[in-house]
Amino acid sequence: MRMGSTTRRDDLPRAGSRGPRESTGAVLRAILDHGPIARSSVARAARLSAASVSGIVGSLVERGLVREVPEAAGPPGVGRPHVPVDIDPETVAVVGAHISVSRVTVALLDLRGRVLAQRQEPHVSRRPADVLGSVPAHVAGLRRDHGRGRAVLGLGLATGGWVDAARGVVVEHPLLGWRAVPAGAVLAEATGLPVRLDTNSRALLKAEQLFGGAARQARGSAVHLFVGNVVDVAFATGGAVHQGPRSAAGAVAHLPVEGCAEPCACGRAGCLQAAVSERTLVRRALAEGLIREPEFRALVDAAERGSGPALALLRERARLVGRAVALLLDLFDPEVLVVAERGADRLPDCLATVRAEAAARSSAGQAAAACVRSTSFGGAVLPTAGGAIALDQVYAAPLA
Repeated sequence: MRMGSTTRRDDLPRAGSRGPRESTGAVLRAILDHGPIARSSVARAARLSAASVSGIVGSLVERGLVREVPEAAGPPGVGRPHVPVDIDPETVAVVGAHISVSRVTVALLDLRGRVLAQRQEPHVSRRPADVLGSVPAHVAGLRRDHGRGRAVLGLGLATGGWVDAARGVVVEHPLLGWRAVPAGAVLAEATGLPVRLDTNSRALLKAEQLFGGAARQARGSAVHLFVGNVVDVAFATGGAVHQGPRSAAGAVAHLPVEGCAEPCACGRAGCLQAAVSERTLVRRALAEGLIREPEFRALVDAAERGSGPALALLRERARLVGRAVALLLDLFDPEVLVVAERGADRLPDCLATVRAEAAARSSAGQAAAACVRSTSFGGAVLPTAGGAIALDQVYAAPLA
């Protein structure tokens, strides 16, 4: 969609009818995808009658989710003018929170998933009460300093480990030492906001489906691989992100990696997470004198400045990630596989290495590797993950 242009009916495919429970979400998604767009074109895109769309759009405008955009209308014609509508980026927002092994990130996002402002703070301790207890103050500060009168619709929390999204519980996060932490209820009580939580990859896959550069493919069949200090996977078919009956889908941290002897906290050696985690690479980079501060960002910065040894270390990690990608490609045969890994995101050599390793080891070869891409969210991966959980709920049931 070109900025300033309006989607017309003839630009949209013909389709069948849609059930009433999906109607409101379908309208808002159509406006997200095609706006500015005339109501008549929304009806075609959402597979609804013009009368139904007119009423739904009115409700969305009333709640500040959608606005009329008369400046995007075409030249005047015969009959009643069609005033296009678009997502309202000014009236409402969501909060996205991310809890990593070392820090908490809290951000304010608009309805298009754009990060308006964020705060980040290292953990004073890893006790659940201390980590979760720091979030409400950040939420209040963001609303005060950057909310500009926006209504905040909810809070999404993303983290690693085993997350039961339905119950709002972090079942187990070994690197934080958490077990059975009711994070959803704790944050809902402390902030007064509706709270949802999920794993890194499931959250980021939802973000790719909503706002990503390959959203159309991600809404078909997709796999998302998150590689940080923790490693997890999500997959979707028919647009639905799989949770599993125990909400445990995507646990690949202990996938064996051929040729790796890195010891893992589980007691074995050669587990994927132990081999490629940021903590492992930082430890090695410090030992080799490649960086002076214990931050993964410093290693990527050194590689960007032209440090051959730093780039070699990151490419070694990329080869191991590529082996995992090859396995996932053969297992799921997705339309797109997204890798959120800071080396592949910032360094073309690392993304090329992931693709080459995947092509060499996947049964589909180059055809499979061609569907591998880096995250759509660059340096905003962590705040986007949390925000996408809340935004996914908004787009599924906008008037709830």
